[in-house]
Amino acid sequence: MKRILIIGGVILAIIGLVIFNKTISRKRNINSFVEVKNGLFEITVINSGELIAENSIEVKGPEIVMGSMGGGGHGMHGMDFKILDIVPEGTLVKEGDYIAQLDRSDYSNTLKDEIEKLKTYQEAVDMKILDTAVVLTGQRDEIKTQRYVVEEAEITLAQSKYEPPATIHQAENNLDKAKRALQQKINGYSLYVAQSTADLNHQKLHLSRETQLVNDLQDFLSKFTITAPAPGMVIYKKDRNGNKRKVGATVNPFDRVIATLPDLSSLISKVYVNEIDISKIKPGQKANVNVDAFPKKTFTGEVFTIANVGEVLPNSDSKMFEVQIKIGDSDPALRPSMTTGNKIHIRTYNNVIFIPSECVQTGPDSIPFVYGKGRTKNIVLLGEANDKNVIVEKGLKAGELIYSIQPQEPEKFKLLGENLIPSIKARK
Repeated sequence: MKRILIIGGVILAIIGLVIFNKTISRKRNINSFVEVKNGLFEITVINSGELIAENSIEVKGPEIVMGSMGGGGHGMHGMDFKILDIVPEGTLVKEGDYIAQLDRSDYSNTLKDEIEKLKTYQEAVDMKILDTAVVLTGQRDEIKTQRYVVEEAEITLAQSKYEPPATIHQAENNLDKAKRALQQKINGYSLYVAQSTADLNHQKLHLSRETQLVNDLQDFLSKFTITAPAPGMVIYKKDRNGNKRKVGATVNPFDRVIATLPDLSSLISKVYVNEIDISKIKPGQKANVNVDAFPKKTFTGEVFTIANVGEVLPNSDSKMFEVQIKIGDSDPALRPSMTTGNKIHIRTYNNVIFIPSECVQTGPDSIPFVYGKGRTKNIVLLGEANDKNVIVEKGLKAGELIYSIQPQEPEKFKLLGENLIPSIKARK
């Protein structure tokens, strides 16, 4: 008895499974049909993007001028600036308001070293001036004394005119020696003045350069406290990898922008379009722009600029081209860096027949066809396509039902539209 019950239960389960499968299959067949539509057809390119300001003022870190600060900044031109502090993004600032503070520790140490050098140069100049003054004072005294010697020799010679010739000759020799000694001291004095002046000027040149270097460094370090060059809203700068420059980030001396103060009255949606679709886009084409922050609003715009050169973006294998869409509607709620959804209108067709692209099948000969509800295999002459649908120029009528997926036993479907094959092949 128990065995009979078990067998009966198994039979009932099998029957139920068969009925269930037929029901599911019937529903699947109902749901696998779509209607051929007639109406407005748009060719669009849809991509996400980001709002940027058309015009903005850059907030930059300090600039190291090559050749200044003592021969190219004493090697400092290769150093990065680390951001120690920065106001929150979106902060409204006035001209002169604090924005950020950069790490100046490395440069502060350099300044200390240069100040010590400056003191050394100043002491050397002061010592040279003092030493020169002492030496020249002594030499002037010697010249003065030698002049007295010459005067005494002249007096002696004058008094010896009645003396024997030998005495007169000796007096003449003594006067000549005194005059030559005086001239040597005068020449020595002049030479020492020239040498001392040259040495002092050389040391003063080093002192002047070092003074300028210290002044430049002090002025340079004062710029590590970044203030707003104009009123506006602070928007963090993004580096080449798309990372925002926040606290702890570094700023390259060759790319000194820390933040921007955008003009919010003129915004642009920056979009990257792949190399397949970029040929469809032209300046002036209309676009609809949606902002994720305001899902119920749609803004209008038009293609403003198209990049001539593509670039490989992170997580992308193909070349992407930057396209800028200028927003036509001004809205004070819009802010730079907001994420956008962009639909660029390429072409619009009125009163055309179209079907979902997924309905189109192709065989080994690449001839496109669709399966009709009346168990027909309709060859179709296709036109342009968008991201979801494709225009059918010939082969179908509006209102017909076609399969969205391949039906069962497709080999039993009747082939229609063979007369379209030459036209299809001619387009290839």
